[in-house]
Amino acid sequence: MSKGNVAVTVVGILCFNVMPGMSQINGGRGPLHVRSAWSLDAGYFTIYSHNRIFGKVSNVSRNSSPVTYWNFQSSLSLNYGLSSDFELSLAPILYQDVSNDDKKRNFLDDLYFFLKFGSLGAKGSKMNYALELGARLPKTAPRNVIFEPYATNKFAFGATGIISYVRDPLYPDDGFNLHFNLGYWNHNDVGERLTSLDAAIDTVQVTKMTQEWRYGVAMAVPLERFDLRLELFGNSFIQEPPATAYSRENATYLCPGIVYKPYRWMSIDCSVDLRVSADVDETAYGANSVAQAPGLPNYPAWRLNFGVKLTVLPRSLYSLSERDVLMKKAESRRELFEQIIKERRETDSAEAELEAIKEERRKAEQELARLQKLLEGDTKKQEEKKPAADSTAATRERKPR
Repeated sequence: MSKGNVAVTVVGILCFNVMPGMSQINGGRGPLHVRSAWSLDAGYFTIYSHNRIFGKVSNVSRNSSPVTYWNFQSSLSLNYGLSSDFELSLAPILYQDVSNDDKKRNFLDDLYFFLKFGSLGAKGSKMNYALELGARLPKTAPRNVIFEPYATNKFAFGATGIISYVRDPLYPDDGFNLHFNLGYWNHNDVGERLTSLDAAIDTVQVTKMTQEWRYGVAMAVPLERFDLRLELFGNSFIQEPPATAYSRENATYLCPGIVYKPYRWMSIDCSVDLRVSADVDETAYGANSVAQAPGLPNYPAWRLNFGVKLTVLPRSLYSLSERDVLMKKAESRRELFEQIIKERRETDSAEAELEAIKEERRKAEQELARLQKLLEGDTKKQEEKKPAADSTAATRERKPR
């Protein structure tokens, strides 16, 4: 089976995946939870399937056995590079399941939209900047779910400022990188009631719009076939939800992870979210509010993540050899040389200009050495085949007729 057919097959599998996942995942370039300032190149289209699971034994017993609660969620992230600066992404939640004795499941849940204006900054700079706008279209379904971030049946929106630092600005995905996020999210939830009780019983409504800051910092260390990642992310409410909400506390998570890159167009990642904030419960339970599950936190103490990302477009990625990639990089190096010289001719920083050119020259020499090895390998293979062919021809000439 060709690589192109493999990609199509895996896409089909992902689209029908009903494993656990997460809603506001990053399916474009960069880490999982923390966004990067890089936009996808124009015409690039990626599909990312993310799955998540958490489980815990509660203090509730049924038939003399403790009840275990499982939290499953599955979602996709579809990302498309509209131009060199703009990227559009859609992130539908495919499956949501807080599993206990009730066996409640929810298919095709909320839909998230994101528009990123990114890859901003001077060409050749190690710093990049981006602004991402986001919105959530809710599906009418029971809300106020334990283990999950606060959400209601109202349209929600927000924005995130992003800063990314890279060691190698020309190939940011190939070198050490850092990312910083600070975002604002408005739940637009005035008038919402958070329980399924009759209004005469549950008299608590949202009177002020719930708002929160969302923050994150992440680092990645790319290797030949693997990437090592470490993320810290969380939220801080500006205006808290009412007391009948499960997830009305601030939470912070640490997420170590690893990414395996078997092909240039495919990656597989695995990570775990570890809650580093205190296990605080500020929810008001009672007959006129939500029910309490003894021994269970509002936010999971841990979450296991698993995902697969495919670059569907451009199709040329499936057939590019390492030599083709190096040739493209060499061409990009030439353009960057010209840009550096053009921008710095107008300044007095001749020493800084010289150092920048030297650094680019060192990187270009390394790539040239790799390309030379590939060419030498091809020449050696051709020379090995030639004696074998000559020997076969000589044998044929000696055969009697």
